[in-house]
Amino acid sequence: MHLIPYILRYTSLSEKNVENTVALLNKDCTIPFISRYRKERTGNLDEVQIGEIVKYKEQFEALEKRKAVIIKAVEEQGSLTPELQAKFQNCTDLTSLEDLYLPFKKSKKTKAETARKNGLEPLAKIIMAQHNDEIEFMASKYLSKDVVNEDDALEGARHIISEWINERTDIRNQLRNQLERHALIVTKVVKTQKEDEKAQKFRDYFDWSEPLSRCPSHRFLAIMRAEKEGFIRVKIEIDDDRALEAMERRIIKSNNACAEQIEMAIADAYKRLLLPSLSNELLKSAKEKADTAAIQVFSKNLKQLLLGAPLGEKRILAIDPGFRTGCKVVCLDEQGDLKHNETIYPHPPQKDSSGAIKKISSLVDAYKIEAIAIGNGTASRETEQLVKRIPFKKPIEVFVVSEAGASIYSASKIAREEFPNYDVTVRGAVSIGRRLADPLAELVKIDAKSIGVGQYQHDVDQTQLKSSLDTVVESCVNSVGVNINTASVPLLSYVSGIGPKLAENIVTYRNENGAFGSREQIKKVPRLGGKAFEQSAGFLRIKDGENPLDDSAVHPESYDIVKRMVKDQGVPLTEIVGNKSALQRIDLKSYCTDTIGIPTLKDILSELEKPGLDRREKAKVFTFNQNIREITDLHQGQLLPGIVNNITNFGCFVDIGIKESGLIHISNLSDTFVKDVNEHVSLHQQVVVKVLDVDVKRKRIQLALHK
Repeated sequence: MHLIPYILRYTSLSEKNVENTVALLNKDCTIPFISRYRKERTGNLDEVQIGEIVKYKEQFEALEKRKAVIIKAVEEQGSLTPELQAKFQNCTDLTSLEDLYLPFKKSKKTKAETARKNGLEPLAKIIMAQHNDEIEFMASKYLSKDVVNEDDALEGARHIISEWINERTDIRNQLRNQLERHALIVTKVVKTQKEDEKAQKFRDYFDWSEPLSRCPSHRFLAIMRAEKEGFIRVKIEIDDDRALEAMERRIIKSNNACAEQIEMAIADAYKRLLLPSLSNELLKSAKEKADTAAIQVFSKNLKQLLLGAPLGEKRILAIDPGFRTGCKVVCLDEQGDLKHNETIYPHPPQKDSSGAIKKISSLVDAYKIEAIAIGNGTASRETEQLVKRIPFKKPIEVFVVSEAGASIYSASKIAREEFPNYDVTVRGAVSIGRRLADPLAELVKIDAKSIGVGQYQHDVDQTQLKSSLDTVVESCVNSVGVNINTASVPLLSYVSGIGPKLAENIVTYRNENGAFGSREQIKKVPRLGGKAFEQSAGFLRIKDGENPLDDSAVHPESYDIVKRMVKDQGVPLTEIVGNKSALQRIDLKSYCTDTIGIPTLKDILSELEKPGLDRREKAKVFTFNQNIREITDLHQGQLLPGIVNNITNFGCFVDIGIKESGLIHISNLSDTFVKDVNEHVSLHQQVVVKVLDVDVKRKRIQLALHK
């Protein structure tokens, strides 16, 4: 089995495009670089398609690595034949490979191994031949000090037969098929835990049963969490009689005393070996599928959050609200640098609202503030109402900003390095303000799973989760581009080809030598070689630099083509940039080369038309219903403004300005069937919702999307 055919089995891509993409990956090219700057090589594959190639390439490499380990182990046992080696080599998935290896990894303590040591394997072979009707007489020939009677001999022989049955690939696949099609996931409450307060959120699963194939990912993960926390027990059930009959039809070929022994061995193999093993395998597979589905939801949400609307380079006053401890206020300049911080106490118990109003008003004037950001946590609504009472000398936009993960950032190593002389409250307020200016630049500093836009993110495979979320962050950062003269180390580390160490080197060089004046100067950064420059240069932007192209997604390797275009048009580069009519006159076909074709040339023209354009929407002001302060203020039929703050497979959650978020179940998103929640709402989208039901005791709010 070779890599390219393996990838082609799972994708509908062309062989040539896969070969070229794999070749680029083997040269340490990144997904963003390949999708953006090697379109001619890949046949214009996008990041998702290249990501699929990467996934199956890694799967193939893991399979080949496991094959090598198994072949070596079997060879060391002295059991490897050319035929067996070929079978191992020809396996195309881990399940069939492990099935093939099963007879060679027996524990020495099995019942079958004990029976073999007692000399009962010949008897087992006689029984399996199914020709002899004098089985009791045959068993008497195998008595010894360890096998005291015929029943012991037959039992030992059955243990050996059970093991043979367990190792048969056809039997395992037959039972796998039945489990995949008909298995039920069944739960029972642990009686001693039934009244536990923490168990109540899982009470739907105290006595639950449904076909595993129809159990949605979020419910499966909830069940697995409940079992992990000790509130329920989970098992897999199928029709035992049906499974046993299918096995008997495949194995038993006679109607004599041997058949009776084999029937008993089949029942033993099924109950003791096959069903436990394959049930665990099925649960593991279901867990992997549920993990994948949950991670996909998280990844979609994270992408929407990272690409959220930035306010841009503005002077921002940010407030991290609170009651007893007060509201932490910080003033930031256009670059997000901290200029001032202090604490105000407008809410109970101090209630110094007049002092707070005076202080905010004077800070707005003193630091020429253009916008105010208020965290959406405790006392957010009260703080927003206070700020909106202030008669500023000029219009000031007020935004409520998500605090999700801000506390994680404020206590992190990154925050301590950024603000070594300030405590966590100041750092948290700064993070809130910076999120308004540029969500992407600020959120990359936080461990993505701490941002709180997923479902069961702590229950899924953490390695897979981190890999997927890192890919999302990398994709978002590179799709927007990064200003190399203002970017933090965490932001730079996600740029194609850079990584944490080079990001530190870039910032150190910038601090020692001042702002970069050109992309060419990037090559002077220590340890940033030709490969790293090739992979990163197109994603690094230099504002107001020597060359206008340095503030665009045009890669330096294409600068010569742009020079030719400019020369042929007879106008300076500065006059052609942004000049749509001049750009439309360019005949792209005359600039095609062996390596650069129409797709890349179209990208170049698009960049020349609007260089450095940030394709994200701009931030919009939003106001909750001021009459809704807590869940008891809600009643059926109300129409309320809200912001989507989490998306799951079963619907989305909406912040309506109180502590509890409301759920729009997937069935209440539209009058028609909804296949994908993301087709109807997006994270941080401003929506109008209708209140359907309010359960004050359980703090649950059911909403519908109002069209």
